[in-house]
Amino acid sequence: MSDVLTISQVNELNYEDFIGRFGNVIEHCSICAAAVWRFRPFHDIRHLHQAICSFVDLLPNTGKEGVLRLHPDLAGRLAELGSLTQESSAEQKAAGLDTMTPEEKQLLKDTNSKYRDKFGFPFVICARQNKKEAILKGIVERLEHSAAEELNIGIEEVKKICMLRLLSIVPDEK
Repeated sequence: MSDVLTISQVNELNYEDFIGRFGNVIEHCSICAAAVWRFRPFHDIRHLHQAICSFVDLLPNTGKEGVLRLHPDLAGRLAELGSLTQESSAEQKAAGLDTMTPEEKQLLKDTNSKYRDKFGFPFVICARQNKKEAILKGIVERLEHSAAEELNIGIEEVKKICMLRLLSIVPDEK
């Protein structure tokens, strides 16, 4: 199977192959792909994205928090160990998180810890749409939000990440 698919090829995938290809468009959450497989045929990549987003939107808040908890800390322990998913590693690198100064790394480590302590899930931001400066500024600013605000913002960021990951599998045909 080639690296990229057309929407027609997506619609022909059996359940196991669909999960294999789309199981990490929401980080470590193959249940999202499993839940939408039955909605085939998809008209285009946006239709598939909408199906996944609708599934996530219908989760109770505890489920949404669980989705956020599946994401790694940005430039955290998993990144240091080289244990991120292929997608997360590429996204963090695209944001320049692999080129942070020791001071920036410490700031991000400290704010990641404060954020996780306050909200119970890691700071999630679409790294491919941000650079390290915006990420460092964003986490500090978002620490001032309420838990409900951060749950909503975090899930919206997950949806952005999902769309970019989908587009890497099924390039937009429009």
